[in-house]
Amino acid sequence: MFSLILMLALVYLVRTGLNYLLVTKAIWPEAESAGTFLQLNHIIAVVLGELYVITFVSAIKLLIDWSIEKRRNEELAKLQLSTELKYLRTQIQPHFFFNTLNNLYALTLTKSDNAPQLVIKISDMMQYVLYEVNSSKADLLDEINHINNFIDIARLRFNESIEFEMDITGDIEDVEVPPLLFLTFIENCFKHGLKDSDKVKVCMSFEITNKDYLEFKLINTFNPDSNITNEQGIGIANTKRRLNLLFSSNYVLETSIKDNTYNLFLKIPIR
Repeated sequence: MFSLILMLALVYLVRTGLNYLLVTKAIWPEAESAGTFLQLNHIIAVVLGELYVITFVSAIKLLIDWSIEKRRNEELAKLQLSTELKYLRTQIQPHFFFNTLNNLYALTLTKSDNAPQLVIKISDMMQYVLYEVNSSKADLLDEINHINNFIDIARLRFNESIEFEMDITGDIEDVEVPPLLFLTFIENCFKHGLKDSDKVKVCMSFEITNKDYLEFKLINTFNPDSNITNEQGIGIANTKRRLNLLFSSNYVLETSIKDNTYNLFLKIPIR
């Protein structure tokens, strides 16, 4: 406060003095005594004018600083979001490959004739996961092809133990979704469904609603003695975290179990 008063006093003396000495003796034309120096009213008038200028300039400076800081915080938030999403994806990839290699290992133990076909399928999926999924979005058609490859791998391992149905409703040609989003849910079908069970039935559907949302439904039979009710594991946890980061509260994820059947419903925005 003292610094402000001192600064205003110096500004008044310098401004008024220079004006008086170099410009005109009538430093206060609106007053009766135009040339009177150091009058209280004149000091107040000049100080108020300077305060107005200081306030105006300070407001502009604060607005600029706030805008720069806001943009910087937004960029940091985007960077943090992008980093965490990439981290979650890097965890999904080895998780998937570990499960797939287990399938290959099981076939090699039995010297199955399906092992070479499984290697080719794994190669195709590795190419997609490692090289073709490089952005935050992937074509839904590519994701569905990726899912079909995964189902083929499961069939090669479990032979006739899998019944699989897929239904697609609406135009999905230009729809983009987060890559590898659905795979974890589908992996769970076989992780929990084939444990000590002869067969597993999997029904899934993709439906475009109002051209703004994608609804994904998954129904599969499962072994009631499995751990599916706890949904433990890195895959499910990462998928839920990704959904929260990507869509905040603008998505729906519901699961239920009835008559040894696991039901999953996911609704996400696509526009």
